[in-house]
Amino acid sequence: MTRILGAFSVRRWIIASVFVVLSSGLWGQAVPLDTKVSAPTSPISVSKPHDDSFVIGNDDVLAINVWKEPDISRSIPVRSDGRISLPLVGEVQAAGQTPAKLEAEIASKLKNYIAEPEVTVMVQQINSQKFNVLGQVVHPGSFVITNSPTVLDAIALAGGFRDFAKQKSIYVLRQSTDGTQARLPFNYKEVIKGVNVAQNVKLQARDTIVVP
Repeated sequence: MTRILGAFSVRRWIIASVFVVLSSGLWGQAVPLDTKVSAPTSPISVSKPHDDSFVIGNDDVLAINVWKEPDISRSIPVRSDGRISLPLVGEVQAAGQTPAKLEAEIASKLKNYIAEPEVTVMVQQINSQKFNVLGQVVHPGSFVITNSPTVLDAIALAGGFRDFAKQKSIYVLRQSTDGTQARLPFNYKEVIKGVNVAQNVKLQARDTIVVP
């Protein structure tokens, strides 16, 4: 008798479980008759993912997206002549332009083939903004600006000092917008001791660090 009751209970539990599953499925499919479902009629508006003050330079890598046009959209580097080439668009001068201006120019050229083209230009990789380290360092040369490097960061990237480097007489040559050049002193001995740390400035494009 106990075995029969147990089997009956298991059967009743299975039937109840199936009923719950079927009920939940039907409930999930139920839609009120007065509900209106409208399809999107235009692309979703997304805020521009770039800084309009940034100026594109040679060797920068651009991600160009044309909405609903995968054959035109692509990641492309700016050539050494400052230009890029796109299907239907042809040659376009990219260097010296902001991403917003380049978007407008590409969209203007595409209007001959696409009605109301939606173009987005993102700077995927910055290779044009560089600084130089010269003088008594292990690896002098040009370096790409990434992650807001400081003078200390630049010296480390250049491999550190050579034996006879004058660590108290380092300076940064900085180009101003009016074409003049400023000289910013940097005393390595002071900075590593926490003295006058304001000398450890963040580097800008075309800065040159001189280690005498």
